Amino acid sequence: MQRLGELVSALQRKRGRVPRFNWEYVLIPAVLVAVIFFWDLLVRWRGYPAFLLPSPARVAARFLVAVRDGSLRLHTLVTLREVFGGLALGLSVAILLGYALAKSRTLERILAPYLVASQAIPIVALAPLLVIWFGTGALSKILVCALTLFFPVLINTIVGIRSVEADLMDLMRSLQATRWQTFRYLELPAALPVLFGGLKIGVALSVIGAVVSEFVGADRGLGFLVNLARGLFDTPLMFVALFTLMAIALGLYFLVSLLESLLLRWRWPEE
Repeated sequence: MQRLGELVSALQRKRGRVPRFNWEYVLIPAVLVAVIFFWDLLVRWRGYPAFLLPSPARVAARFLVAVRDGSLRLHTLVTLREVFGGLALGLSVAILLGYALAKSRTLERILAPYLVASQAIPIVALAPLLVIWFGTGALSKILVCALTLFFPVLINTIVGIRSVEADLMDLMRSLQATRWQTFRYLELPAALPVLFGGLKIGVALSVIGAVVSEFVGADRGLGFLVNLARGLFDTPLMFVALFTLMAIALGLYFLVSLLESLLLRWRWPEE
């Protein structure tokens, strides 16, 4: 009875606790405002021309022009299709192959040298070959995106699957669980934290892969827009394209973080 009273008192104190203010919500936009302020101050102080370093006002004005004429929307949608296609292909192959390598030491010993050796080839050197083989369409861009994120996700999948404790695997065998039940109820939940770490890296790398492939050969996309702006010495437009790429990478990262917080809520119980 005394223990029950202590528990009720603890719950009442928890409900009556005043939530603390999170300064991160203030510091994040404050840092952004400070960067823009010092950027504008530097341009005014040094008197840089717009083709060398445009002011934030010029970049904002060029952004509005690109939004009004529809060019930014067109190129952004092209890059997004390539990124999502690369994510779908790269993640599916990396996770399936990673699971197979994690469960078979023999298969890992056979394929690991070739997989590691493939990482010595820079993606900027491989992208022209893919464009030659598969053309300048979306397929070559999707393949470059998939290859860019493939290896980090593969390694994280292997590490995540192998992080399952041997005692828990023995428990599932003693319960006569099927392979699917073991994967669903033990291996997948245990591997998800590591998998999400690889996925966060992968979504950022997929954007890099799309831009690299568009540099090599494309007539649309944000990478093409950067090349076009560089050729025209339209540096404000180049900043617009670069900031849009940053926004895409941040948006994908936060989406993965949101999904992680929803699926792994059990790892962070409320205090």
